[in-house]
Order: sequence, then structure tokens, then C-alpha cells
Amino acid sequence: MPFTRISLPAHRMDEWQASISAILQNALVYTFSVPKDDCFQLFEPASPSQRVIHPGYLAGNDCLRSEDFLLFHITAGKPRNSYQKQELYRHLAENLHVTLGISPADVMIVVNFTQPEDWSFSHGEMFQIA
Repeated sequence: MPFTRISLPAHRMDEWQASISAILQNALVYTFSVPKDDCFQLFEPASPSQRVIHPGYLAGNDCLRSEDFLLFHITAGKPRNSYQKQELYRHLAENLHVTLGISPADVMIVVNFTQPEDWSFSHGEMFQIA
């Protein structure tokens, strides 16, 4: 039951949204064993003046972030181990690069985990594991 907020440059929204959505969902299904229909994503396009991002901080040796920087903030219900998280990071960055030409230095991913009772999918009812 992950929910992902994707911050991206506004000028790339129309060009990239569908591909990013598919790449992200595929990565979650493959690495986190998320059911294919469990897809909740919110795209947040931002203008250059709304984005304050240091171009080099922890971007890797001799790498700089560009104006194409993407931030994925994933909130998930079931905790994953370090291997699963690393595979998600690798899979997502690699496929964004191969499919859209996005530099891996331009991909930042933050994952947080919650408990089932932290979710209400509809009708004001708390989610309960069956």
C-alpha cells in the first residue's frame, strides 16, 4: 500500500509523467512485492523558483544534479529490509536512466514506513489486515 509523491520539474510533467508512473509502479511490484493494482501516486510539478536543491550534495563523485532532478517520497505500510530498499533504489534509477535519459544523480528517493492503522483508504475506516 505505498503512496508516492513525485516532485519533478514543471516543464517535464507532460513529457515524463506516464513513463515515470509506469517505471515506479513496476519497481514497487518487482522489489517490494506490491500488488500491480495498488497504485497511488501524486505528481507535484514545480517551477525552478519553487525548487531549492543543492546540485552537488551527496550526488556522487564529480556529479551534479541538473534541472531534471526528481524526488520520490514513498510512504509504505509494510516494512522492507535493506536489500529490498537498495533494489528499489537501483531499479528505479536505472530504469529512469534507460527509458528517459535521466541521470542517476538526479534521482532522490525517500522511503518511510507506517502501521496499518495509519491508513484509511475510504469511508473513514481504518485499514485492517485481513
